[in-house]
Amino acid sequence: MSVLRELWQSLVDSLVELGAVVRFLLRLVIFVPGALLRFDLIVAQVFNAGALSLVIIMLSGLFVGMVLGLQGFQLLERFGSEEALGTAAAIGLVKELGPVVTALLFAGRAGTALASELGLMRATDQLSAMEMMAVDPVKRVVVPRFLGGVIAMPLLAAIFSLIGIYGAQLIGVQIMGVDSGSFWSQMRAGVDLRDINEGIVKSCIFGVACSLIAVYEGYYATPTAAGVGRATTRTVVTSAVVVLFLDYLLTAAFL
Repeated sequence: MSVLRELWQSLVDSLVELGAVVRFLLRLVIFVPGALLRFDLIVAQVFNAGALSLVIIMLSGLFVGMVLGLQGFQLLERFGSEEALGTAAAIGLVKELGPVVTALLFAGRAGTALASELGLMRATDQLSAMEMMAVDPVKRVVVPRFLGGVIAMPLLAAIFSLIGIYGAQLIGVQIMGVDSGSFWSQMRAGVDLRDINEGIVKSCIFGVACSLIAVYEGYYATPTAAGVGRATTRTVVTSAVVVLFLDYLLTAAFL
């Protein structure tokens, strides 16, 4: 009975936490139109969340594309369809690997930075000082960071996919000997607008989810060093689980 009671309590706590996150999201959405008028703050947060993540995104995209080129060539070679490597690599990157891997990397780099920054502001009473001065910290501090992550995520996913396709072409064409014309022509013929739209929708939703989790955990972090550390850890773990769960739901919905 004690095990069942603990499971039930865990379920109730999870539902309460989910409700708090949804309420926090609605609070952010209310302030979004006003935050868009402060263009300089949004640009600064896009730079922090996006531009500072470019190196790891580009390197990861290149290596993922190269691995995809190797594995795809070995698989397609069994069926005598090596020329379809471009189509297989592009669809895999645009629809799945690009949005998912970018979201995981985004959570590990930009998400932890957002959570630790807001958690440190909570621990040093900067957020409480804003509230005492009748300045809403959610409107002033949280919303620009949330929008910066939401805007940066689709751009990073697009860069990841482009670099990944180049990596697959580098292996398939330059090393494995796939015909360059067949690689690009079959990719253009095999990838349609629906595949691209699926990748864009996934990256946008993943951006909202990862940014929301990061700012929520940071804003409500316990104002101690250990609390900030736990918030950063929860940001990465929760973001990874949510991204994979949403990826399944979105893939099923598009099918």
